[in-house]
Amino acid sequence: MIPEHRESLLVQPPSGTWVALPTPFDRTGAVDLFALRSVAKRCVDCGVDGLVPLGTTGEAVTLTESERAEVVEACVDVAGDLPVVVGTGSNATQTAVRWTKQARALGADGALVVTPYYSRPNRSGLHGHYAEIQERCPEVPLVIYNVPSRTGLDMGAELMLELLELPSVVAVKESSGRLDQMGELARCAPEGTSILAGDDGLAVPSIALGARGLVSVAANVRPIEVACMVNAALNVEGPRALELHRGLEPLVRALFLETNPVPLKAALALLGLTENVVRLPLWQASNETTEELAMVLGPLVRVAS
Repeated sequence: MIPEHRESLLVQPPSGTWVALPTPFDRTGAVDLFALRSVAKRCVDCGVDGLVPLGTTGEAVTLTESERAEVVEACVDVAGDLPVVVGTGSNATQTAVRWTKQARALGADGALVVTPYYSRPNRSGLHGHYAEIQERCPEVPLVIYNVPSRTGLDMGAELMLELLELPSVVAVKESSGRLDQMGELARCAPEGTSILAGDDGLAVPSIALGARGLVSVAANVRPIEVACMVNAALNVEGPRALELHRGLEPLVRALFLETNPVPLKAALALLGLTENVVRLPLWQASNETTEELAMVLGPLVRVAS
């Protein structure tokens, strides 16, 4: 039963700062719900606009069905009056439908649906994939997630704009790293939809081109600074946005020295927020990456320790 207060939290297309949450594990490899709640609450308290569990950062492909449900329930509970958009994408359309239905039943406000990976469908298959999810889950707002570095497939602006015409599709998370594609999406997106940057390092130029927000990894570590940067960019406060961007550059660079969320887990462990545990086939960050993160975090590590 969906809590009544969650029936209409995503009444507008997503905008602002959304945090791509990790899924913390304890030393035995089990999902650490206490740590998840702590990380999520810290972000909520620091002014983010929404939570995004079970995406790339959340190691969603390694979780069981029951673990997925526990993560969604915890995030919905911690979010309070903030919306929660859950990663429900799969390379199997029927699995994506099932996970989308599950997320909504547990109180999620929307679903982040990644381009089907490994299968490499053609244009018709991609359109059919999202159309099927919409048809089967008509009550769930959908956010398309384009991340070619993970899926091996870039949908392209033309197809994403076509998918934004589907009634349930409210936004695109664009993570191709192509500012020309970001600009075209932002310029041509239908009224009532939004384009979100999926790369911390490109947030300010993406917003300058018309994106309405950021789905951030770095916000797990420095939520206040990331939220302030996004707000400054959205309010056309260019010098302030650029100043904050430059201040976050070393952290963003360090967080992507290895495959996300490997460095993030190391950073959160340095802050004392989670254990430094990822699930195979991922592996802990190298000593060099951990040392770089410790240098970037500086006083925050000393406070946490």
